[in-house]
Amino acid sequence: MPAIKVEDNATQPIFSRADAIRQTVHVEVAGTDSDGDGRADRVAVDILRPKETEQGLKVPVIMEASPYYAGGNDVANHVVDVDEHGNPLPGLRSLAGQKLLSEPFDGYYDNYFVPRGYAVALVENLGSGRATGCPTTGDRNETAGPKAAIDWLNGRARGFTDEGEPVTATWSTGKVGMIGVSYNGTLPNAVAATGVEGLETIVPIAAISSWYDYYRANGGVVAPGGFQGEDADVLAKYVLTRADGQRVCAPVIEHLTAAQDRLTGDYSAFWAARDYLRDVRRVKASVFLVHGLNDWNVKTKQFAQWWYALAERRVPRKIWLHQGTHMNPFSLRTAEWLRQLHGWFDHWLHGLDSGVVREPQADVETAPGTWERHREWPVPGTRQVRLHLGTGASLGLLPRPLSARESFTDQKARTAEQLAESAPAPDPNRLAYLTPALPSDVRVSGTPLVTVRAALRDGASPYLTALLVDYGTDVRPTGALVPTGETLCYGQGVPGDTGCTALRRLATAETPYKIVTRGWLDVRNRHRPDRTDPVRPGREYAFTWDLQPTDHVFRKGHRLGLVILSTDRDYTLRYPEGTTVTVSPSRSSVTLPVALGRLP
Repeated sequence: MPAIKVEDNATQPIFSRADAIRQTVHVEVAGTDSDGDGRADRVAVDILRPKETEQGLKVPVIMEASPYYAGGNDVANHVVDVDEHGNPLPGLRSLAGQKLLSEPFDGYYDNYFVPRGYAVALVENLGSGRATGCPTTGDRNETAGPKAAIDWLNGRARGFTDEGEPVTATWSTGKVGMIGVSYNGTLPNAVAATGVEGLETIVPIAAISSWYDYYRANGGVVAPGGFQGEDADVLAKYVLTRADGQRVCAPVIEHLTAAQDRLTGDYSAFWAARDYLRDVRRVKASVFLVHGLNDWNVKTKQFAQWWYALAERRVPRKIWLHQGTHMNPFSLRTAEWLRQLHGWFDHWLHGLDSGVVREPQADVETAPGTWERHREWPVPGTRQVRLHLGTGASLGLLPRPLSARESFTDQKARTAEQLAESAPAPDPNRLAYLTPALPSDVRVSGTPLVTVRAALRDGASPYLTALLVDYGTDVRPTGALVPTGETLCYGQGVPGDTGCTALRRLATAETPYKIVTRGWLDVRNRHRPDRTDPVRPGREYAFTWDLQPTDHVFRKGHRLGLVILSTDRDYTLRYPEGTTVTVSPSRSSVTLPVALGRLP
């Protein structure tokens, strides 16, 4: 009987990718009828497995579930310019930007892992491609699709051929590892939160842990970076590619549009159904988490709150944090990524002692191409350091004496970058507070928190936005990937295993400053995200909110800055201009998780 080959505690590429068996199975999603047609929904699963599985070889499965395999529709985003009551103003809508699109078996998963004794399974999400049902953006219905595929691989669900004949996975060991980027990485989180038997590990890359924190922030309607005006209903319309989907799923989409509530932005039962943190106690799979520290699409809070919750429950875990944006780390550090991913899957799916779980838990890229390894994240030794605001645009460790209040007027035409770039010079539309030149490198690792004592009047905007800024000319990543002229082939000469990839690197540019992280608050949600409490114009309140988690080194000689504004043009709703925000600097502060260095 054929068997995998193991050398140096690693599976070896002995099976032919070219001769691998392709198979499509339509798996019944028992108990789920999202399109209301009286029949259980089904998802299509494309499988690639070694031909030796027809001769008795049993293999584990690497699974990627996605709503994008059949492409996407042109969909209008919501208007983000609103009146004083939060109602959209008449105007043009922009089309949603293109989302991640994958084609079956054109990636490195199948090229690299099928020859090493794995099957690869690609699962279409409900409402997309050949699947039935309707997309519902992250709730139980969508989770049920890939969960059913895992159940089928373990003999607990029904599967059918294209012709409708029953089919079983006699070749499967029942062990599954889920992996993917963005939405494809979010589904592993969702399925792991069901506790389904057979899901041994997940590798969520640039993934969502709570859809509320994707489309909202502390009570405010906040867009994913680059997709201003997108919301849960827009994304569902984008991925609704099943035949007759526009007609069949119209009531489902209408419900999404109404229930998501773009007026108040409050956390509700709608968002709770899409919050995987509520079920993290059920997670039994190990987790290899990957995220870009400059990802403003799926923001860094998504990985951090999931990571913290997993740590509390001692879930076996590993983390990669890189300086890229919304992307797979394959192009940034290819050989090391494949080494660790291979070892991770070998350990959890083949039961090999690859050694990867004894390596440091955290790999962190502190600058483009510069990596450090730590036993945990945030970096060991991190301490909370509070910096106080003062007059004269000052920011420092010592509390400032009671000082005069300072004001700015909200506007919506200039971006946060434009408002931040001229600091510490005064600007009528924001306040900025900077430290003196740093006496040493300062590393911030974790979640910053800002407290601002302020009053709002003469306008409608309910937003406060805080930016943590690194001021000092330096080389910063632009987020663009450019060719290096090198090629990596990782098939190691196996017949038909022709996986070769042109390597790329992250481009850099000289900039005088960098917005390291930012955070938003709807002041009406100052007490809790699920409750709107009106703010009395002119009355001073203490507002506290979080910024997106980060891991950033402020270099010696740079200045660390906190910039406060109201409307964040690229992220928040845009209310009529004119709100006056008056801040009491001496009663305001920012608390930073400092892992290295000394602040002035």
